[in-house]
Amino acid sequence: MKFLKKLLFLMIIFAFVAQTSFATESTLDKVLKKGVLKVGMSTFVPWAMYDKNGNLIGFEIDVAKRLAKDMGVKIEFVPTKWSGIIPALLTGKFDIIIGGMSITPQRALKVNFSIPYDYSGMSIVANKFKAKGWNKLSDFNKKNVIIAVRIGTTAEVASKRFFPNAKIKLFDDESQAIQELLLGRAHAVVASAPMPAFQAIEHPDRLYLPIKDTFTKEPIGFAVRKGDYDFLNFLNSWIRYVKAEGFLKERKQYWFYTRDWEKLIK
Repeated sequence: MKFLKKLLFLMIIFAFVAQTSFATESTLDKVLKKGVLKVGMSTFVPWAMYDKNGNLIGFEIDVAKRLAKDMGVKIEFVPTKWSGIIPALLTGKFDIIIGGMSITPQRALKVNFSIPYDYSGMSIVANKFKAKGWNKLSDFNKKNVIIAVRIGTTAEVASKRFFPNAKIKLFDDESQAIQELLLGRAHAVVASAPMPAFQAIEHPDRLYLPIKDTFTKEPIGFAVRKGDYDFLNFLNSWIRYVKAEGFLKERKQYWFYTRDWEKLIK
């Protein structure tokens, strides 16, 4: 009996310490204490890109800056290769991923996602000469077809799913994939909208859109380390607030449906 009482007491102490430890380890508390929100991101036009002066601009940059402002802290962007962005979050290189990251079951095994604050989808842009007359997805699902995509993205997953017979060529950066397409070494590039449409507009002599709309729909969320429920709860509340306020819709309209920002990068 005495042993059981001692064991029960130790269990209570352990639970209290664990709870206290969890509370003090919340990323939300740490960020507020440090006064800085460190954001992991990668460049995707028009989600995040560099302007003529080397400053980051884009939809996600506006979202991250507004989030930090509402938290009353400074912001620090940590540009990271997309293929290594989740491992970098898990090792504490930054506090959160704000990078147009699609919520997928595979990623949710490694990180916790907020509720969606946006939706995206895959689009395809093709080389006018190598894919002449092709106007449906099945035209690109052939053995001799090369599809260029950015490694570690949902574009890679979608390409393997929709074009299992084609050769999928992987690149660290989307600009490399586009360069491959422009040089005629790939038939098409698959990427999140609206980047393919922007490329078709920028290079009308060499590129075109085989299909006008996206062929997938993907929810976009913030990614944080697992078990950080205080931070996740705050992020979900923030998303509901700025969505109702109209901030997300207004920023999406500017970055995705106008080209007014082009003067900032050229």
